Amino acid sequence: MSRSDRLFELIQILRTAKGPMRAEDLGARLEVSKRTIYRDIVALQAMRTPVEGEAGIGYVLRKGYDLPPLNFDEEEIEALHVGLAMLIRTGDGALQQAAARVGRKICDVHKSAEWLQVAPYGAPQDNPDCGCVPIAVLRQAVRSAQKLRLAYVDKENVHSERVLRPLALIYHVECTLLVAWCELRHGFRHFRTDRMIAADLLEDRFSADAPLLRKLWQEQEDSSFVHAP
Repeated sequence: MSRSDRLFELIQILRTAKGPMRAEDLGARLEVSKRTIYRDIVALQAMRTPVEGEAGIGYVLRKGYDLPPLNFDEEEIEALHVGLAMLIRTGDGALQQAAARVGRKICDVHKSAEWLQVAPYGAPQDNPDCGCVPIAVLRQAVRSAQKLRLAYVDKENVHSERVLRPLALIYHVECTLLVAWCELRHGFRHFRTDRMIAADLLEDRFSADAPLLRKLWQEQEDSSFVHAP
């Protein structure tokens, strides 16, 4: 979570708290240390956010403080509700949790739209307890242009291990595909996340090459949509 996102979450927690929140409790909610919470509180106070309290006692947000309203019209809000709800179909657990947080933030300043319903059927959940590779790890690899060592089983039940340069994720209704330059095959390949046995981030990065590789893949995609063999 970025610092700006954490500060926003910190305000949200204090807004809904029933009483003073200790730094230890805030840190546990946001998965950071007490020292980080102390620094964040100082940063919020420097931005004139009315957070009151001190270490050892707890912090409160003065009543009457609110976040600026989101300037969306009714149809834009409804589009956001449907779009966020449809993330349940991706099987990406981390994105689903993020969507729920965004939805709560929208509902804080706009009325809910419970009458807009989305069926949950789609890609299987990426539950690590069931042996699935978390899609969040793949998104991190793409975002940071970080090489990935992948253990994979193809549709013929052939096992392979290869090093990839992850470039994009494609969310289909029934599965999610990782687009990558495969160093084993020396070409672009698409890998189904539900056939991944294990995926480990490597220290090697390819930041300088990522934009060109992604551009080449996009140019070739229309004529050759290649899946991993």
